[in-house]
Amino acid sequence: MIGFFLGLRGVSSVIPGWHTPVLAPQSLRYVAIRLVLVVLCMVFARSAAMAFNRWLDVKWDALNPRTAIREIPRGIISRNSALWFVGINSLLFIGCTWFINPLCFGLSFVALAVVLGYSYTKRFTPLCHLVLGLGLSLAPIGAYLAVTGRFAVLPILFSLTVLFWVSGFDIIYALQDEEFDRSNRLYSMPTWLGKARSLRVSELLHLFSTLCVGVAGLYGRFGIWYWVGVAVFVGMLVYQHIIVKPNDLSRVNLAFMTANGIASVVFAVFVIADLLRSALI
Repeated sequence: MIGFFLGLRGVSSVIPGWHTPVLAPQSLRYVAIRLVLVVLCMVFARSAAMAFNRWLDVKWDALNPRTAIREIPRGIISRNSALWFVGINSLLFIGCTWFINPLCFGLSFVALAVVLGYSYTKRFTPLCHLVLGLGLSLAPIGAYLAVTGRFAVLPILFSLTVLFWVSGFDIIYALQDEEFDRSNRLYSMPTWLGKARSLRVSELLHLFSTLCVGVAGLYGRFGIWYWVGVAVFVGMLVYQHIIVKPNDLSRVNLAFMTANGIASVVFAVFVIADLLRSALI
């Protein structure tokens, strides 16, 4: 959503009423239609990527005690049904981009290649975490393109923030599967470097994420609410590295789910609040 509101700020000069406290009717229609299409794209792409990952990795999921409870290994959902679900959501994603603009439609195939292709990467590279980060980092710039139809520096900085952030916490999540991945010849940062060094790489990636979000704030000339959001975001990054240790992975899920969930939601709320504040001044 940050990319979407950045896009609205980027086209404020061409959307009648956006720069005023009360949006004009034509502005509201534009915003509502674009918002619905962006949300649908997010839902369809995410659903396709998650289902494809489950479909492709069903062999490993069935063998791993942590993932054996998933729906396909348990037979609750068949592999064919999951693949149909992937295909339908992929087509719906592409269809939504068609109604946004030609640039988004053309890039939709690239986006799908990245988010679906990620599932193969554990078979040949320990850099798979960066590919996952790349897939999710397409969201800010994609939402911005949906509104403006052009590239800009600021959403790219936010995309880099997401890339390093997601890559870092995915390495933490992969720590719990180090032994399983190694025994099944699957690639990950923990199987390549071990737990301790992988955590150092995760810390470095999160440092890069912090630098990017800081540069974005300075470049975009954000206000106080933005920096409050940054403080919470960085605090959650530090927190997950405090509670996860190479010899104690008992709180990996707390770091992966809770800390990153709080970081993303709170940061988004404060950034959007800051953008709306500046728009209404």
